[in-house]
Amino acid sequence: MNASFRLMAQTAGTLALLYFAFVTTLAMAQTPPAQPKPKRPVSGAGVPGAPGASRDADMVERLLASRKEYQIALESLRTHYVNLGDLERARFAEEELIQYHRIVKNPFLLELDVPPPNLQGTTNIPEANELYRRAMTFKDKGWGNDYTDNQRRSEILLQQLLSNHSTSNKISDTAYQLGDLYEGKAYKQYQRAALYYERAHQWNPLTSTDARLRAARIYDRLGIDRNRAIELYKEIVQQETDTQRIQEAQRRLADLGGR
Repeated sequence: MNASFRLMAQTAGTLALLYFAFVTTLAMAQTPPAQPKPKRPVSGAGVPGAPGASRDADMVERLLASRKEYQIALESLRTHYVNLGDLERARFAEEELIQYHRIVKNPFLLELDVPPPNLQGTTNIPEANELYRRAMTFKDKGWGNDYTDNQRRSEILLQQLLSNHSTSNKISDTAYQLGDLYEGKAYKQYQRAALYYERAHQWNPLTSTDARLRAARIYDRLGIDRNRAIELYKEIVQQETDTQRIQEAQRRLADLGGR
């Protein structure tokens, strides 16, 4: 391969790399975390008493596997065409890959999306630290389409961290940032956001973030789960030391009749 062709091949890959960094490591980021695997719901699709639990979980798992396979196929095809010197068809695969990552992918079953509450994030892992650092260079940056693309980049890297480094001492902060992403205008996936906020506190009960309060607000203000909101507000009143958070929780408990 001469210098001119190498330059053309590098240029062909620039668009995908600009939009979604670390293209070759994205497959794990879009599928449920590898360890430990959450248990399936036994009474329905996350709703007690709902019928068809096993079929629902099977269908969602197939969807997640199909997403991963589709992504890997596009990545492999792009690499194949670059190696052949067919830069036009490499660009076709690249552009389709970009559009795939721009699609908001709903979780359908949160128990297959959000890792369980018992993870132990106590290890300083340099690779995880780097993923977190890079994710934060994208998060909340830019305007318009650039903002949305940056949120996607950040999500991919944060999910990569949880998938590959579940013992990292960054998992609590990662869960908080994912909660903030999913609550934001680029996603508006509020139940997903609330559960990641809960994990931020569960994985590190000493966190200084307002993760529990933000989860309670979502359950409360959006009418998603009044009882869970009351439980979290009570925990805040009993366990937190931040005066403003305690006062807000007390006010909402009085309004909800949860005293």
